[in-house]
Amino acid sequence: MAKYLAQIIVMGAQVVGRAFARALRQEFAASRAAADARGRAGHQSAAASNLSGLSLQEAQQILNISKLNAEEIQKNYEHLFKVNDKSVGGSFYLQSKVVRAKERLDEELKIQAQEDREKSQMPKT
Repeated sequence: MAKYLAQIIVMGAQVVGRAFARALRQEFAASRAAADARGRAGHQSAAASNLSGLSLQEAQQILNISKLNAEEIQKNYEHLFKVNDKSVGGSFYLQSKVVRAKERLDEELKIQAQEDREKSQMPKT
């Protein structure tokens, strides 16, 4: 009986170990692929995140933006800024978060515009 119990424990540990190793390999592969996909623009975007203190995703969540669209950013910014105005009972902290989010998204729009200009100036072969 003890022999079978020991075998079950060993087999269970092997299964869990293999699953963990497979999950770890998949995570490393996904991380590597994401880093490759970011490329050069990722470095500029990361620098912008460090300067503003907000990541791109966080800024998009604050302003409720799914795609970078200047008009939608401005519209949501104006609404949230007015709603969080201290004179109407809003929060200065939230209002400052809205401002920082807009600054971060504006910076990302500049980075994308610069990339588009560089792509259009590249000679076609």
